[in-house]
Amino acid sequence: MNLTDGEHLLTLGGVRQWVRVDGARHGTVPLVLVHGGPGGNHFVYERTAGPLLARERTVVYHEQRGCGRSEAPADERAYDVDTLVRDLDELRVALGAPTVDLLGYSFGGGLVFAYAHAFPRHVRRVVAQAPALDLQDARFVACQLAGFLEVAPPEVRARIEGIVASAVPPEVQLERVWGVASVETVDCFLFHDGRHAGRNRAWWRESGLVNTGLTHKVVRSRPVLPWEALAAVDVPTLVVVGRHDRNVGEAYAREVSEALPRGRFEVIEDAAHFPDVEQPETYAEVVLRFLARGP
Repeated sequence: MNLTDGEHLLTLGGVRQWVRVDGARHGTVPLVLVHGGPGGNHFVYERTAGPLLARERTVVYHEQRGCGRSEAPADERAYDVDTLVRDLDELRVALGAPTVDLLGYSFGGGLVFAYAHAFPRHVRRVVAQAPALDLQDARFVACQLAGFLEVAPPEVRARIEGIVASAVPPEVQLERVWGVASVETVDCFLFHDGRHAGRNRAWWRESGLVNTGLTHKVVRSRPVLPWEALAAVDVPTLVVVGRHDRNVGEAYAREVSEALPRGRFEVIEDAAHFPDVEQPETYAEVVLRFLARGP
């Protein structure tokens, strides 16, 4: 395809997947955006940092198979990481781009590392926002449990404390905590400023998009990329995280950056898991500055 602004449905891995290009006039190396969830979409990002990045860059939004506005595969098991990585490379080929820049957030941050590990010659630079490499990682799970205990109101906190005291593995505890957390608790967990949580939920309602849970069901049992494989991701990489991130955590994100051969690390103040929502101008400035650094 020619890189023209607008929405496109491309067949990748035999599945029609939603792609949107913005900023094609710049003619830059495409900046491919990889969403989180697992099973999420780009609807909110299109209204926050995305347009700011497109002021200077050719931005390519891609929603993974069965997610957002993309069609689902016939096989409900066809959401494994290797398949998602191959879809990304078919997207690169369809864009006619020898190399791409990648920006992934949350689960998408882990996925861009998996792609860069598999196809290093096709990647110029990587931005990983609060990357999640392994949904079962003890550090990751501990960060989320502590975050819920920090922000939950008393009646919810009591239920969470009971779950944390139970004799089940921490990853099972976390699954149960997500099940009992109120809407208000989740909003405080994900955002530093509740006003942004309200905007985020309004956009979710406006989108009409639903996370089916199928991607999470498939990918949750194995790492997106094993921790030791980060040493082989030898491309310039920026790891960025909100100061108050309780979903992944500043310490975990810093460890990811330090494990990379060419990792850089930035913290966005007054933001939690979604600095693109809470501090979009600062976030975009940090990302664009890194991408402009050259090869």
